[in-house]
Amino acid sequence: ELRDYIREAVKVSPEHPILIDKFLEDAIEVDVDAVCDGRDVFIGGIMEHIEEAGVHSGDSACVLPPQNLSEDIIRKIVKYTVKISRGLGVIGLINIQFAIKEDTVYVLEANPRASRTVPYVSKSIGIPLAKIATRVIMGEKLRDIGYVGLARGKYVSVKEAVFPFQKLPGVDPVLGPEMKSTGEAIGIDVDFGKAYYKAQLSANMKLPTSGTVFISLKDRDKKYAPYIARKFKELGFEIVATKGTAEVIRREGIDVKVVKKISEGSTGNILQLIQKGEIDLIINTASGGKAKSEGYYIRRAAVEFNIPYITTIRAALSAIEAIRAVKEGSIGVYSLDEIECTIEEIEEDEE
Repeated sequence: ELRDYIREAVKVSPEHPILIDKFLEDAIEVDVDAVCDGRDVFIGGIMEHIEEAGVHSGDSACVLPPQNLSEDIIRKIVKYTVKISRGLGVIGLINIQFAIKEDTVYVLEANPRASRTVPYVSKSIGIPLAKIATRVIMGEKLRDIGYVGLARGKYVSVKEAVFPFQKLPGVDPVLGPEMKSTGEAIGIDVDFGKAYYKAQLSANMKLPTSGTVFISLKDRDKKYAPYIARKFKELGFEIVATKGTAEVIRREGIDVKVVKKISEGSTGNILQLIQKGEIDLIINTASGGKAKSEGYYIRRAAVEFNIPYITTIRAALSAIEAIRAVKEGSIGVYSLDEIECTIEEIEEDEE
């Protein structure tokens, strides 16, 4: 079938018969919102996605400024943003999506238009990007109005997607390439943990500071299970897990209680624990086949019983940081009038 398809494709378009994509496993996705006047560029924000590449950008939480990117990677992103903006002759806003894999910066797409993240970035740095872009479109120059360079915000801001799963019976809340969110919330504080906690709270996901965590991970993610379990133990949580995940956790000497899968018996399974209110947080990453069916019922139960749930490893690690930050100190309250930034000069490339 593949041979037949390629033969037909060559007949239709001899110059470009077929395009082969490669998926970047465990890559960090990054969004950039910028304004260009055809020459100068103002970068409002470099947003690091919390979920890995492959989750739709509209569904992924993201943080500004980036927390896991080196200054060298940030310089590359700035350089590519300037080159692409000038190369496309953009007058106004542009949104560019990148992916970082093993210190290589890949360009996923460039959209010469406003993106849904513009209001988020504007609030995070205290500068109205849409207003600046409008002035540029009307003929003003960025250098004349004082906005050339890279904005560096004073606070940490986390954007979280808001999902309609409670109003859509039967929809699997697992995140993937199809966008499912219907809104966004923002959390701003002095560090990532507190900002992430606020963002979750705003998106109707109140992370617990004590209780029982249920962990069930697909095979590819099981290597993270001991670390996640240990961190929750340090925070004072009890851990329950399905057999496969529990075995990996126990090998590292961490105490964990095994709970039955739904298919392993009608009494004492995970669904019953959820229904009884004995689970305070669910961490469940999806995989194919039978496990997908198991995970689906667990995730739907989390939605229906209003239990916080996490479906990616990176979100689980962020939740640990958020819970620790809240347990160690109270979250702050800040006025949008307090939000400000510095504008760092962009080094001109000699190439």
